[in-house]
Amino acid sequence: MDFQKKYGKILLPLITPYDENEEIDYGKYAELIEYVITNDLCDSLIVTGTTGEASLLTFDERVKLFETAVKASAGRKPVIAGTGCASTKETIALTNKAYDLGIELALIVCPFYNKPTQEGLYLHYKTIGENTKANIMLYNIPIFVGVNLEAETVGRLAAIPNIVGVKDEAGVNPTQVTDFFLATEKVDPNFVVYNGDDIMLLPTIVQGAMGIVSGGAHIFGHEIRAIFEAFEKGENEKAKELFVPMYRFCKTTGQNGRILPNSLLRPAIEAVTGIKLGPARLPLAPATEAELDVTLGVLRELGKL
Repeated sequence: MDFQKKYGKILLPLITPYDENEEIDYGKYAELIEYVITNDLCDSLIVTGTTGEASLLTFDERVKLFETAVKASAGRKPVIAGTGCASTKETIALTNKAYDLGIELALIVCPFYNKPTQEGLYLHYKTIGENTKANIMLYNIPIFVGVNLEAETVGRLAAIPNIVGVKDEAGVNPTQVTDFFLATEKVDPNFVVYNGDDIMLLPTIVQGAMGIVSGGAHIFGHEIRAIFEAFEKGENEKAKELFVPMYRFCKTTGQNGRILPNSLLRPAIEAVTGIKLGPARLPLAPATEAELDVTLGVLRELGKL
């Protein structure tokens, strides 16, 4: 499989819309999918990733979101299923549900809360790989799950035929993208490494990252595409100029110690798209007026509102 040819460079993890009772609004989800496809803001859609608040959703809700995305995208953009769960058993079950719906690629986050050893992580992914027909993209995000998927472990996992790549939350370890390339180049030369952190787009492109998983693409999809194009042409100054506005915006979504940007990302996307998404689910605290003033103020400065 030529991964980049099939899934592209910009993988967009969709926000999950809620109504006033924190119930998922599947109609708005389909509307959001239509918006990002019509405006060509991405190359592929990710359902129930971190931006989609996967850890706050039930198994059945995630399956229904998979169904909604497959129907709404109608083959226009590939759909990738975020299927990582705390247990190996549940991850396999959810991955197979996604595969049965026609989703061929699963983005699987390291199991959270239980902080396994590297051997535990290896056995987790190996067991999933052996028990599903889906292709798997590893998802390393130690700031949330509490463990780092080490390069040596990724190298071991690259030998498993249906484990095809890794997404790295690069802000925690800015040079780990290079470590992943070095660990996998002889095991599987086609193994793909994607950046999963908007503010690390430029530093990881330089290291060879083949694409990005970007929640900011809901708003900055065109700019991200232009950054890739400028870099490939050697227009480094242009790439930097395009990157700084997105960087400024993304930094505002981490105000007051927020690690998950959703509480501010959601109202920002809502303001730009006009699609009602609702606040994040508890325990994520809603954005304050002061925080919104900063985030939306930057979007106004950038001409997005």
